[in-house]
Amino acid sequence: MSRTINMLSKAHTVKAQGVLSAYEELVSLVKNNLGDLYDVSINDIKFADIRHYHTINPWFYFTLPFSKVKSSTVGYVHFLPETLDNSLNLPKIVRKLLYKYVIDFYKKMDYLVTVNPYFIDKLVDYGINREKIQYIPNYVSSSRFYKLDKDIKNSLKKKYNIKNNKFIVLCVGQLQIRKGILEFIEVAKQMSDVQFVWAGGFSFKKISDGYEKIKKILDNPPENVKFLGIIPREDMNELYNMSDMLFLASYDELFPMTILEASNCKLPILLRDIELYKGILDGYYLKGKNVNEFVNQINKLINDSLYYNKAVKMSDKCSKYYSEENVTKMWKSYYNKIYKLSQKKTLGSKFKKGIKKSYAIKEKYKYKYN
Repeated sequence: MSRTINMLSKAHTVKAQGVLSAYEELVSLVKNNLGDLYDVSINDIKFADIRHYHTINPWFYFTLPFSKVKSSTVGYVHFLPETLDNSLNLPKIVRKLLYKYVIDFYKKMDYLVTVNPYFIDKLVDYGINREKIQYIPNYVSSSRFYKLDKDIKNSLKKKYNIKNNKFIVLCVGQLQIRKGILEFIEVAKQMSDVQFVWAGGFSFKKISDGYEKIKKILDNPPENVKFLGIIPREDMNELYNMSDMLFLASYDELFPMTILEASNCKLPILLRDIELYKGILDGYYLKGKNVNEFVNQINKLINDSLYYNKAVKMSDKCSKYYSEENVTKMWKSYYNKIYKLSQKKTLGSKFKKGIKKSYAIKEKYKYKYN
């Protein structure tokens, strides 16, 4: 009998979000590399050895007692209440109920996987047992994101109506205050000769944090800033290749997929210097703490070819570390461990049923032979 994994996700209901990208990449990785060990189904109502929850939809929550009868449940931690707090603008009572629900969903899982080790302690602070939490990083396929030939770059600039001689600074992400959009605009204002491009939109529409303030910027952006809106993921590789660097000024993240995508394309990466990147990306990116430092780093990349090449090598190291081979090994080891535990769980359940059956038989016939 083959081993089974049921991947459960409703991430496709919200366009252009990292959770959807991470889900698609993992399903593809498991099917392509672990297909000889595991049969993978998607949103199946049948029992499986492992039921892997990628999103926290209410239907999944209410069916958990049924799922846990014969399956081991794994929850993917893509966000915590504090990250939602900086993403969505919700009424206080709704926010409180949502955050309670998120943590309760995680607590009901047999096991949890977080994409950033920084959040293990935070999950423990919410009352979740440390022993059931595992860190496994995000992953991006090199067949989807890769470096194109240089001669394609100018044609891509033409497609997006950008002059050939422009140095292009790219940001990819939802339009939210926590993504550092205000600093992105301020940096652009101080560097009028540089082209700034933002790919992404209001994935959560009007409840996106800072919607009104950001909408005003979109209505009247600086001349050297282009907002492209939500770009289909299949078109993003060319956007990275058109650009000269990736710049994310985010205040709060877990493990942005865009960083892995850019590193596969060998782009220099400039990020805000925040604690949660240190355990997963240290040595792979350039850092800045404020607008002035961001401006200085970009100028150095423009004017110092040696510095630029060094940043490219840092990005390349990131791509190699989070390669398909390395991340596959992590998931193989993890799923094998959970599978063994699921078998113990099933055997334990069968043993209990056997005891009950034996007791019932004993009660039925105990007077017959007395």
